[in-house]
Amino acid sequence: MVVDDHPMWRDGVARDLTEAGHEVVATVGEGRQAVRVAPAARPDVVVLDLQLPDVSGVAVIRGLRAALPAVRVLMLSASGEQQDVLDAVKAGATGYLVKSAAPAEFLEAVRRTAAGEPVFTPGLAGLVLGEYRRLAAGPFPAERGAAGAPRLTDRETEVLRLVAKGMSYKQIAERLAISHRTVQNHVQNTLGKLQLHNRVELTRYAIEQGLDG
Repeated sequence: MVVDDHPMWRDGVARDLTEAGHEVVATVGEGRQAVRVAPAARPDVVVLDLQLPDVSGVAVIRGLRAALPAVRVLMLSASGEQQDVLDAVKAGATGYLVKSAAPAEFLEAVRRTAAGEPVFTPGLAGLVLGEYRRLAAGPFPAERGAAGAPRLTDRETEVLRLVAKGMSYKQIAERLAISHRTVQNHVQNTLGKLQLHNRVELTRYAIEQGLDG
């Protein structure tokens, strides 16, 4: 689903997605309409503008996630402001791309978002990781040096280190000469051992453990 209040931009994005083989289940111009339409349209990915005429994109993310907990949201915005990015991610956006991105970069971002991979315009990933580093003082299910903390295999630790650097599953697979599915399995195993729920929490844990250096 594409949500943007500029008809020409909205239609252009929808056309690019369709030509790339994606099914566009809905295009809407207002945030409240997006939240109303989503339960029936059931999109896997929502491409969402940050600035909408009725409500903020952040409010729309929260509404979409409440209606469809599994939906993945890619923010597509003219703004690269730090607070806008962090607010969107904290509300539940999977990724954040500025509108100046090239079409190929946008389509790759949609593909990665659909796969559940965090994706950001170059330069913004470091900003988000920096914020998680700031927040990393919070407790984790497996605290550093805690007795009985889950033990990760060497390969799981290696994959976790690359996740913390913001690398995609494909990039990790190429770096380690293993399959994309094997990377996914390592991430899922690590999530289970650490009692974490998603890659965002996993990245936070990795930073807290100093694995992003």
